[in-house]
Amino acid sequence: MTLPEGTPEKLSGPEAPAERTWSAQPDQHPVSPTFDELTRQRAKEIIARYPVARSALLPLLHLVQSVEGYVSQDGIRFCAEQLELTTAEVSAVATFYTMYKRTPCGEHLVSVCTNTLCAALGGDAIYRSLSEALGTPDRPLAHEETAGEPGTPGSITLEHAECLAACDLAPVLQVNYEYYDNQTPESAVALVEALRRGEKPPPTRGAPLTDLRTVELELAGFTDDETVAAAAVAGPSAAPESLRGTALAAERGWAAPALPDEPPALPPLPEK
Repeated sequence: MTLPEGTPEKLSGPEAPAERTWSAQPDQHPVSPTFDELTRQRAKEIIARYPVARSALLPLLHLVQSVEGYVSQDGIRFCAEQLELTTAEVSAVATFYTMYKRTPCGEHLVSVCTNTLCAALGGDAIYRSLSEALGTPDRPLAHEETAGEPGTPGSITLEHAECLAACDLAPVLQVNYEYYDNQTPESAVALVEALRRGEKPPPTRGAPLTDLRTVELELAGFTDDETVAAAAVAGPSAAPESLRGTALAAERGWAAPALPDEPPALPPLPEK
């Protein structure tokens, strides 16, 4: 049987996968015009950063998300086309990482940590309060649902988040991946209400707040405003709570023991 051009060769028996080349199908329709010449140029710049093209897939998916507000099937095809991969290979990555959304997102993505410590200190109550505030009286907003028309000013996508690596400041939430620490249900609802009014309250730590698509473009490695980039780098990154152990050690003269010149011998393996 002759396979169509560009189709992976079928295997028989325990043989390892054969080397394959990629070529576009002659009748393949072009991907969505959403991906304009600027986006294609940026895609080429991303790919040029890596010695192996497929290593560029993660930032390329962020680039797609900066254009669409999520990763659509056209976005999957765009990445596959740029990297000479199959759409199945791209989909496997896009569906593995939670940062890549498969449905349109709001102007802002609000991520509430509901992992163990945050949950015990009020994370579940914060999520419940936001879900009720963003939903309707008879139906709270569910995980990864959007209040408002996706992509429009003031629209918000709400999600549960696993550990946000800020247990010392729990309970925490993020807006477009910027931290808002030591939250309460009341402060979280006030924050979301401000976002819906078009305001951008400053995060506790990190860069000044923008919007999700701008952040996705930055994650892809681009910024349209050097002033914004400089402000992001200059933003606060460490909190007193995070540095308390270091401060105590300095005050009390504590130091970790020096490493020995020779590593200690490993214990013998148990006899079988």
